[in-house]
Amino acid sequence: MNRRVTKAVFPVAGMGTRFLPATKSVPKEIMTLVDRPLIQYAIDEARAAGITEFIFVTSRGKGALEDYFDRAPELEATLRAKGKTQLLNVLGATNMDSGAIAYVRQNQALGLGHAVWCARHLIGDEPFAVLLPDDVIAAETPCLKQMVEAYEKTGGNMIAAMEVAPELASSYGIMDVAPGVGRVLPMRGMVEKPAPGAQPSNLAAIGRYILTPDVLRHLGDIEAGVGGEIQLTDAIAREITQRQNVHGFRFEGQRYDCGSKAGFLQATVAFGLARSDLGEELAQFLGDMMVQRQAAE
Repeated sequence: MNRRVTKAVFPVAGMGTRFLPATKSVPKEIMTLVDRPLIQYAIDEARAAGITEFIFVTSRGKGALEDYFDRAPELEATLRAKGKTQLLNVLGATNMDSGAIAYVRQNQALGLGHAVWCARHLIGDEPFAVLLPDDVIAAETPCLKQMVEAYEKTGGNMIAAMEVAPELASSYGIMDVAPGVGRVLPMRGMVEKPAPGAQPSNLAAIGRYILTPDVLRHLGDIEAGVGGEIQLTDAIAREITQRQNVHGFRFEGQRYDCGSKAGFLQATVAFGLARSDLGEELAQFLGDMMVQRQAAE
């Protein structure tokens, strides 16, 4: 029987330079998508998958991120006094129990693999998940929960996969997978940001992983890769070579790249339209804007 996945790592040490000047004083992870910070979407997804221990890999300037998950007694008291029970419930979902979140510092910007490696002492010898808050996934069944259910049958390592256009492959870690039509695909290799035309497939890894402690050991051994950084992809590729126990997972859902401005805007519109309290008004506004734009042309 495969061990349960109860720990998750959230690499949140990046400076968010693509969103300057906003991220000069506000961590990118607490920028709001409609009315919830990006990190809240990731935390809620992890909770739905059975995660009970949350490990944040942070850096300087992330104090507001830590404060977000703390209680706000004065605000709670004000809402309670005014009888705003619904808002109190919303606020309660942002609170984390004492000890549920641990923070470790990544004091050098050496890449995603290095960020995950920084959490090694808190992970120990257990399987663990990694969630990148920049990747927000709208799905009926949360993406990580889909993966955990598949992992219970396969064990090993599992990486969320989506198809990308050939011209975009050089921006992703690309999977070399055995032919198959199912959701779970055995991987034969993995390449970080392959040169144009050299990609082994059109399946890209996105920010959801279930990994074994062996990957952590590889991260401690490998040299810097693409961009002079410790690449998580390289450690996973070594695990494939040594144990052949890595699977790609075609998830059901729509992924939005909220690490880019365009992706963030697209996600805002999509999530806004899906809201019962906002969707109708937003759809009307967007429709009117399109009519005005076409008339102007």
